[in-house]
Amino acid sequence: MTAIQICALIGLIIGAALLYWTGYRGGLIDGRIEGIDEGKAIKQSDNSEAIRSLEHSLIQTRADLLQLYGHYERALAASKLGKQEHEILLAIAEKLRIAAETFSAFRTGKKLERETIALHDQALAIAALLEPANQEDAA
Repeated sequence: MTAIQICALIGLIIGAALLYWTGYRGGLIDGRIEGIDEGKAIKQSDNSEAIRSLEHSLIQTRADLLQLYGHYERALAASKLGKQEHEILLAIAEKLRIAAETFSAFRTGKKLERETIALHDQALAIAALLEPANQEDAA
């Protein structure tokens, strides 16, 4: 082999090594960039999923809040009932008791008697619920 051929061979080997090294480094850089982009996409999808779950939780919390607010409004309206309503309910219960006794005198009035007694019991139960509220107001 001549000196020119040896130099050419060394030049070819060095050129191939430089070409391989350039391709290898370019591939590493491209792979790193792709990996970073993919990592960002995964992180963004995880964040999107977390946001969706938080939005779902927010919707459920709002629904629960509205339900609790409805309970609060009903309780507030019930707490505004006072002694006068209690007395009215007791009067209704008494009239229902009288009506039940009247219906019991008739043979055909058994159903009316049962309904009247049930309404009487319900009116007394509601009056009993109002009674502790009146005692708390007095205290």
